[in-house]
Amino acid sequence: MRFDIGYDGTAFAGWARQIGQRTVVETVETALTTVLRAPVRLTVAGRTDAGVHAEGQVAHTDIPRAALDTRSIGGDPARLVGRLAKMLPDDVRVKQIIEVSEDFDARFSALRRHYRYRLTDAAWGAEPTVARITAAWSRPLDLDALNAASATLVGLNDFAAFCRRRDGATTIRDLQRFAWHRADDGVLIGEVTADAFCWSMVRSLVGAVGAVGDGRRSVEWCRGLLDERARSSAVTVAEARGLSLVAVDYPDAADLAARNIVTRDVRSGDASTGGCCGG
Repeated sequence: MRFDIGYDGTAFAGWARQIGQRTVVETVETALTTVLRAPVRLTVAGRTDAGVHAEGQVAHTDIPRAALDTRSIGGDPARLVGRLAKMLPDDVRVKQIIEVSEDFDARFSALRRHYRYRLTDAAWGAEPTVARITAAWSRPLDLDALNAASATLVGLNDFAAFCRRRDGATTIRDLQRFAWHRADDGVLIGEVTADAFCWSMVRSLVGAVGAVGDGRRSVEWCRGLLDERARSSAVTVAEARGLSLVAVDYPDAADLAARNIVTRDVRSGDASTGGCCGG
C-alpha cells in the first residue's frame, strides 16, 4: 500500500524514530497499528528533520489482506483514510492510501524529490499566520542574485560542501532545479528538485545562495563550493521551518522494478539515500 502524507513539522523531532521523541513515523504507525490490529512499519521516500514540513511525503508498507477486510474498512483503503483522520493529531494527515504493485518502493522507486523553501526578508519578519512555515532572513535579498547563485549549482555535482558527513554515504547528487520567485505577499519561494538529497543539503543550499542574495558573498564563491570535498564551515544552514517536501515523482508501474535496481546500484552503501533533506 502507498500512503500520501502531509504534516506540520513544528512539533515533531523529524520523520525517523528517536527514543523519547515525538516523530512523524511513530505517530502514523501507532494509528495504523491500532486500526488494522496488525504491526505496521513504514518505508519513506525522504526522512525529514525536526521542524521540516511535508505536503507530499510518500511511504509504503505491506498490509495483510485480512486487516483491510474488517467490517469497519470493508477492503476499501479510502475508508481507512477516514478512520485515520479521526485518530491522528491535527499536525499530521494521511491524505491517500492506494494499493500498488509489489515492486513499488517509496524510497528506491523515486525518480526525484521536490522541495519548497519559503523565506521572508521583511524587516519585521514572517507574517504571524504563516510564521510556522516561513523562515526569516535578517538582510534584504536580491532576487536576481539568488537565482544567479542557484543556477551555478544545478547539475550532477559533488555537494560535499553542503552535506553533513555520513560514513559510507556519497554526496554526489543530480540537482535538477533550483530557482526563486517572489510571491504576491513578498515572500521568496525557492523550488528545489533533485534525484535525492543528502543530510542538510537543501537548507545548506539556501544558506549559501542567501549569502549571495544579501551581498555578503559572490556568485563565484558559491560556484566554488562545488570544488570542496568536505562540509564547508562558511555555509550557514537555513532554518528548518521554511522547508517542505511537496512531491515525489515515480515511474510508471511497469518501470518500477528496473528503477529499484538502478537506484540500489547507484546508492549502494549510501545511508543517506532518500534520507533527510532538511537537516
